Amino acid sequence: MTLRMISLIAAIMATSPAFAQDTDDGITFRLGIGPKVSPEYFGAEDPTVTPIGKFRLERLQLGGQSFGGENSTGLGFGGSVGFVRGRSSDDYSELEGLEDIDPSLELGGGLRFRQPSYDLFANLRYGVIGHETLMGEIGGDVIYRPTEQLTLRAGPRLIWGSDDYAQTYFGVSASESAASGFDAFDASGGILRQGVKAEATYQFNDDWGLIGTIRYDQLRDDAADSPITQSEDQLSGSIVLTRKVTFGF
Repeated sequence: MTLRMISLIAAIMATSPAFAQDTDDGITFRLGIGPKVSPEYFGAEDPTVTPIGKFRLERLQLGGQSFGGENSTGLGFGGSVGFVRGRSSDDYSELEGLEDIDPSLELGGGLRFRQPSYDLFANLRYGVIGHETLMGEIGGDVIYRPTEQLTLRAGPRLIWGSDDYAQTYFGVSASESAASGFDAFDASGGILRQGVKAEATYQFNDDWGLIGTIRYDQLRDDAADSPITQSEDQLSGSIVLTRKVTFGF
C-alpha cells in the first residue's frame, strides 16, 4: 500500500459526507487506514511496520432496491481485493541474488454464506498488477456481539496458490541459485498457508469505527520447504480507523 494511496484514502475519509436518507440511490462503503505489523515478506522471520488500507462495500441502493448490507444473511456473491507488498534484495541483504518482486494488486470475488452468529466464505483472486497468477482463500468466523458497539469474530483460514503463484514467492530459479547461493527450488502450488484470524470492531458512531486484527499463519508444503523461508510461523496485526462513505447517483 503506497503512501499516495494512503493519502487518498485519508482525504476521502475526512471530506466525504453520508446521505441523510437511506432511500436515496447510491453506494455505501467503508474506508480505513492504520498501521500493520507483519513479516517483511512471505517466509521472513523479522517483522516490519507498514501502513495498511481497508475497503469494504456495505450497500448498493438502486431504484428502491437495496443490495448487501451488514444485516444481510444467506448465500451471496461479493468482490474480493488483496494487496501484497513487493520484495527487493536491496532492502533485505539475505535475499541478494534473487530477482525483485513487484507489489501486487489482486482482484476477484467469491461466495459468502452469512448468518448472525457465523460467516463462511470462499474467494478467488487474480494478480491484475504484479504477480499475474491465481490465489484463493477459504475460511469462516464465529461472531459474537457483547454490545451494540462491539463485534468480535474469529475463525480459520486456508490460502491456496497456483504453481506460478508459489514459484513467484517461494521458488528459486537456476539463475537465481547461481547468483544467490540458495539451492534451486521449483515450488508447486496448493495449500500454502493455514491459520486463524481474530478481529474486534468498535463503532464509535454510525460513521466512525476502529478495527483491531491479529492473524497467525503457518506456511505449508513447498512454502514451508522453500530455501527462502526463514520461519514457517507468520504473525501479523493491525489497528485501522474506518469511515463510512456514501456517494449518490
